[in-house]
Amino acid sequence: MIQTIDLRGAALTPQRLAASVPRAAVDVAKAAESAAELIEDVRANGMVALVEQARRFDRTDPVHLRVPADAIAQAVEGLDPAVREALQEAIRRVREATAVQVPAEQVTELGAGARVRQRWQPVGRVGLYVPGGKAVYPSSVVMNVVPAQTAGVGSIAIASPAQREFGGGVHPTILGAAGLLGVDEVYAIGGAGAIAALAYGVPEIDLDPVDVITGPGNVYVAAAKRLVRGVVAIDAEAGPTEILVIADSSADPALIAADLVSQAEHDEDAAAVLVTDSPELASAVMRDLEGRAGLTKHGDRVRIALGSQQSAIVLVDDMAAAIAFSNAYGPEHLEILTGDDEAVLASITNAGAIFLGANSPVSLGDYLAGSNHVLPTGGQSRFTAGLGATAFLRSQQIIEYTREGLQDVRDRIVSLAVAEDLPAHGEAVLARFDEHTP
Repeated sequence: MIQTIDLRGAALTPQRLAASVPRAAVDVAKAAESAAELIEDVRANGMVALVEQARRFDRTDPVHLRVPADAIAQAVEGLDPAVREALQEAIRRVREATAVQVPAEQVTELGAGARVRQRWQPVGRVGLYVPGGKAVYPSSVVMNVVPAQTAGVGSIAIASPAQREFGGGVHPTILGAAGLLGVDEVYAIGGAGAIAALAYGVPEIDLDPVDVITGPGNVYVAAAKRLVRGVVAIDAEAGPTEILVIADSSADPALIAADLVSQAEHDEDAAAVLVTDSPELASAVMRDLEGRAGLTKHGDRVRIALGSQQSAIVLVDDMAAAIAFSNAYGPEHLEILTGDDEAVLASITNAGAIFLGANSPVSLGDYLAGSNHVLPTGGQSRFTAGLGATAFLRSQQIIEYTREGLQDVRDRIVSLAVAEDLPAHGEAVLARFDEHTP
């Protein structure tokens, strides 16, 4: 069902590790041409293009592109009590864990009368994408909205695809989650067209352009986010979900198999990877995967994901090699199940979120850990962090010098200005010391 990659005895150079990493055959660049056409269609034709795209891709006619406020209120009232309570607890936990991400203003005194202040300002408006497809993601509403609210963003819009089974409306559980968070601007739009609408605005439906777009989606959403970057900021080009487990002989194979299956059920492109120095553990996990795939609801989907090129059991010589492989992979979700989890953690550099120990499964992070589940995929954890309050903040430096402070650096500024052949820079400073300048 799942391939084995045997790296035992190999010299694990950076090139060999990079070549050994299993990845899904998902190419954002190839989707860019189609995404660009959809974006241009929305820019040129606005609401008409969005309706046509909903018919084409979601196979439905949206009742309202902008969801009425009373529909959101009704969705809140209609939430299953257990789901409502779980969402409220998730909101509380994510809000509390995110609050510590907002930096306090800092002041640096560089000398007498020489001060630089650094403050963090929220962007004015954000667009949050919540995917449809094979599952329903009210948890993604929480994970996108809470960091934006915590950062102090004053205007929030949510886009989520129209659902045929709900008469062309947004899934009511998505609407209920938005309502619990106090968000009343929700649009029944999806895919690359939704990203275009958020980036450029659609006046006919009172959708104003945003400053930042966040949230996961399919390859066309990722391509669209790449194309509008620069017009707006984005979080990352989130692709299919990934789990990588580092485990040794002390780990429970049944728990590893359960966690691999839990992520493989997302879709056929999901990646599930185990890296271990124990052949016995690898064999036990492989046997357990066979059984679990046959018992779970989305077994067909799980089998395809586990049997595809992006999933593997990787055999290595030792934990040092396992860590090197994981860092080369840069997983979205990393689980560490070893006899000394902290020692392994100390050498991990690249991961979206890290789950330590047998009682910290990725499913916990998907819902109620308090961490954020909008995370970099496809190796982007090498240079991108998971979604948090800082995605919606901009640092600003405030320079405040007195005459005395400026005089202390006056001559140095003039020297550098002359060296760069920009004498007016120095003259602007010297002008403040003319006898007529107060």
